[in-house]
Amino acid sequence: MTELLTFLKELISAPGISGYESAVRPLIEKAWGGITDDLRVSQLGSLHGFQAGTAPEPRPSILVAAHMDAIGLMVNALVEGFLRLTSIGGIDVRVLPGQMVTVHGRQDLPGMIVPTPARLLPAGAGGGIVPLEYLLVDVGLLPEEVSGLVRVGDPVSFAQPPFETAGETLTGHTLDNRASIAALTHCLETLRTRPHAWDVWAVATVHEEITLGGAYTSAFQLHPSLAIALDVTFGSSPGSPSHLTFPMGKGPTLMWGPNVHPAFYNSFKEVAERFEIPISMEPTALPVGTDAVAMQVIAEGIPSIVIGIPLRYMHTPVEMVALKDITRAGRLLTEFIAQLDENFMDKLSWDD
Repeated sequence: MTELLTFLKELISAPGISGYESAVRPLIEKAWGGITDDLRVSQLGSLHGFQAGTAPEPRPSILVAAHMDAIGLMVNALVEGFLRLTSIGGIDVRVLPGQMVTVHGRQDLPGMIVPTPARLLPAGAGGGIVPLEYLLVDVGLLPEEVSGLVRVGDPVSFAQPPFETAGETLTGHTLDNRASIAALTHCLETLRTRPHAWDVWAVATVHEEITLGGAYTSAFQLHPSLAIALDVTFGSSPGSPSHLTFPMGKGPTLMWGPNVHPAFYNSFKEVAERFEIPISMEPTALPVGTDAVAMQVIAEGIPSIVIGIPLRYMHTPVEMVALKDITRAGRLLTEFIAQLDENFMDKLSWDD
């Protein structure tokens, strides 16, 4: 648990906004280097970790995708030494004022998001949530200094340090989806000591928050027999709809809906029940923004499923996860992969 916590803190302390993942990728490469047989970076920047199976070749393969990119901001104007912003991915703007950020200009600059004073906003814009277009970043420098260090298009990442809360929970930014990277790493560590018939591809994808580009390209390149999207889902809190959110600390979710192969879902459910791993069904009638949307439709179609780790305060700088949900998600992946036999695909039929 301590090693997982240390690794996760390191992951969420690194930037890695969609399209700018180069800062976090080396941390994952280091963690996966000793627990994979091969490690490569795709042309788009996703990290591919390979563990060979024991069945005779040609072996079936399973791909587990967890996106390493995160939401963030971008400078879209310089105004008298202040920076105007646009978003990279979906951001909950309600909590932005007062947040500490890092501006990745010619050098990294600490800054703070500040709102335009309410009395100076247009009529009707100052009485509630301040729109992103009226938020600024103050880096504390003179205008001429700012213009020499920052350019339009520079990314801006959150700088909230991670902190542990009671009940073995962790709070910080980019837990969507670095929590899943930690769960996938836990799975790879365990599988390294257990025989598994299938080849395994662990993929830390890029661009999930904006284009799903990493999932499209990696699934096309690797062409697995099965694909799993490991991501976060909405954790419950007071006032949240009970049918749309899931309790933290009670295990991962299995999505049920159009992005999920029914027989694949049933097989995962059977494994969870056999090993007494608590899970919740996450029904969704429409495609949701996970890597499964992309992987499911590559080539002739790849049977896919989505595993969710409950997370509170999604797309804010203060997301929260329970560490036991991360380890349970990793164990569920391990047990499912370890029991796959050479004939599994022959039994996988679409029966809803």
